[in-house]
Amino acid sequence: MHFLAHVAAEINKKSKTYEVGKLQSIRKKINNQSRLSSSQLFDRRTVFEEWGWHYGGRKELQFNIGIEGDFLRYGVAFSLECSQSLPSIEILIPKIALFNEYLNEYCENFSDLRMWHYEGDGRSTEYMPSSIPQERVREGVFIFLGGRLEKSSIDYGLILETLDRLLPIYLFTEGGHPSVAIKEKLFDFRFSAGCTKKPSVTSGLLTQRELDIRLKHNDYQSNLCSELSNIYGEENVGTEIYANGLSIDLVVKQGESYWFYEIKTASTARACIRQALGQILEYSYWPGHQRAAKLVIVGSTVASAEEIRYIEYLRDTFGLPLEYQAIVH
Repeated sequence: MHFLAHVAAEINKKSKTYEVGKLQSIRKKINNQSRLSSSQLFDRRTVFEEWGWHYGGRKELQFNIGIEGDFLRYGVAFSLECSQSLPSIEILIPKIALFNEYLNEYCENFSDLRMWHYEGDGRSTEYMPSSIPQERVREGVFIFLGGRLEKSSIDYGLILETLDRLLPIYLFTEGGHPSVAIKEKLFDFRFSAGCTKKPSVTSGLLTQRELDIRLKHNDYQSNLCSELSNIYGEENVGTEIYANGLSIDLVVKQGESYWFYEIKTASTARACIRQALGQILEYSYWPGHQRAAKLVIVGSTVASAEEIRYIEYLRDTFGLPLEYQAIVH
């Protein structure tokens, strides 16, 4: 048995306690099949030495594993390479549109994952999860969203947790019942302490301005996490906290109450407030969400007297527990 076949077999064996382990039963229901196409997530008929996908995945957003040098990739992909089982990419185009719709709404859920693509023999650098541009939707392109692990240290728990997180994208893209998949996590707020590790420097296909913004945000988040951990204790501070399909930049736990922080890197406090306000209100006030005792917009510059008056007006007039805080450089 070659390496990737062994990996696929281990994923299949361990997937029985994960939602993605039910993929073939889900496909049977979506496609109104009379019987299961396969009993396994990854079938031996679609796992080769360098790559593999779930059985039936050539015409779908596919759960995909593959070898890339010393690394194993795992996640979901669109393979736009035509073959006997995929004579045309036309069937995938509306699915890519749905994929884009889902990512436009929930891309922050996958900020720890990366996308990359292959064109011909060339692999792109990695970039943040985002919608697939129209010019990339053409025959011969392979587009991937997921993670990578060194082949020498494979964490099957992490792989299956990631595939579970990606399952709602599959359901939405394939026209199943996304509300069923999402409902399990709806009205769900999970606090966990700790600061998510993100790069301060990187390379990619993002424009330099976009790259600078992302890296500056990562630095602000890391510094703020350290600062608040020193004040309130590491066990009470967490970053990238999952909340009903959203990801809150930073949360402080105070007994049974929570403070939500949204970080922006615009050049003025006014712009930071404008960019953050809708997000931070949704985190707390969307029906069924965890209500925050304090909502803190974190910006890169000190607020002016006029900007402070605006925050005070929102707080006093609408009863919002709203604050503005400048990051300490």
